[in-house]
Amino acid sequence: MVDNEEIIEELKKIVKQKGLKYTEQREIVLSILINAEDHLTAEEVYNEIKKQYPDTNIGIATVYRALSFLEEVDLIVSINFGTDGKKYESNAKSHHDHLICTSCGKIVEFLDDEIEKRQDRIAKKNKFKITSHSMQLYGTCEDCTQN
Repeated sequence: MVDNEEIIEELKKIVKQKGLKYTEQREIVLSILINAEDHLTAEEVYNEIKKQYPDTNIGIATVYRALSFLEEVDLIVSINFGTDGKKYESNAKSHHDHLICTSCGKIVEFLDDEIEKRQDRIAKKNKFKITSHSMQLYGTCEDCTQN
């Protein structure tokens, strides 16, 4: 697993390659997501910043801009909830897929070797080279189904 410092160094390298100015705000947003146990909305990232970095003056608009940039350079990924917005996570985790409750927004991460093997076989059969993939299965969790 990649450590936080390596990911931050990757951010610095990307910013330099793009000829952009390095900002502490982007680093803080990335750090929040690296250390988060759950998938977070922009508002949740903002609230974590206020909690963990109370002396930092980062507005919600800056959080949205940082999230957009970090996703553009593939350091984070998002799951889109349509009109309900997005939830974000660090891209440093090992590969996994998602079960997403359309009622409460709960996200369950899973990895299934059979699904991974089947995807590889389908790609090979179709003479296709997979460079990345994302699987998101939508439905209702047990709690929402019982209510």
